[in-house]
Amino acid sequence: MSVLDHNAIDSNPRISEAEVGDYVALLKPRVMSLVIFTALVGMAMAPGHFHPVLAITSLLCIAVGAGASGALNMALEGDIDAKMSRTANRPIPRGRITRPEAMTFGMTLAFFSVMTLGILVNWIAGALLAFTIFFYVVIYTMWLKRWTAQNIVIGGAAGALPPVVAWAAVTGTVNVEPLLLFAIIFFWTPPHFWALALFRSDDYARAGIPMLPNVAGPDATRLQILLYTIVLIAVAAAPWALGYFDAVYGVVSLILGAGMLVLAINVYLRRERSQSLRATRKLFAFSILYLFALFATLLAEVVYRALAPMIGGA
Repeated sequence: MSVLDHNAIDSNPRISEAEVGDYVALLKPRVMSLVIFTALVGMAMAPGHFHPVLAITSLLCIAVGAGASGALNMALEGDIDAKMSRTANRPIPRGRITRPEAMTFGMTLAFFSVMTLGILVNWIAGALLAFTIFFYVVIYTMWLKRWTAQNIVIGGAAGALPPVVAWAAVTGTVNVEPLLLFAIIFFWTPPHFWALALFRSDDYARAGIPMLPNVAGPDATRLQILLYTIVLIAVAAAPWALGYFDAVYGVVSLILGAGMLVLAINVYLRRERSQSLRATRKLFAFSILYLFALFATLLAEVVYRALAPMIGGA
């Protein structure tokens, strides 16, 4: 006769319901697309010849590193995501993927992206990618986001680093040009995310996240959006003012900056709820277009400079 210990009997092993699409969602593909594009611009701007295979390898490593950051971010914020309507359908709140699975997935991607970049390209770029992942996951996700209303300002450094990593992949160094790209993204981040925070303030309040509108109030946030937008316009014009790019980029940056400024002023002036929601949504949507268009102009000018001698010779 055997003794049956019911406490020792485990239920049937959990069979993961996750599909490929759930793991793709962990990578935050929309954020990844922005990372890849800004990194591509940083790489294109870098001087010297870079083998196409190494270029593709570098971009893939940066993309995978960004995806690893997204997966680790979701693993650590499953409790927050479940409370917010904007994020409640992510794989972890829905029960499609467990936190340990997401952590393992993210750590694996982080390790291989950093090691591959370091071994196959150079360790300066690998170290910068490792620091980017660490900053986003540990400094921003685990500390800043839950404890300070300046989370977006300081944490924005992580999202601004991919062009610097890409430049370092080509040159093995860091110079003024990639730091200008870093500064553009860094100062773009607060007006972009605070616009989102204004029309999603209820979400952040439910989750207990100290976003600026919930801590300092909507009016103070509107003022900060306007001030950061003014600084952004000046910083975005710096590559032209310092002589790194021609007047075409300068004009485009000023036109795009004027659009951002008009919308930021509109956010500052519109205080009535329905008008305020429309104004903040417009600014949020335009800010995405702004960054893509600005970096596309930089890329177009780099490509034109590369092709100009061949066009002239023909």
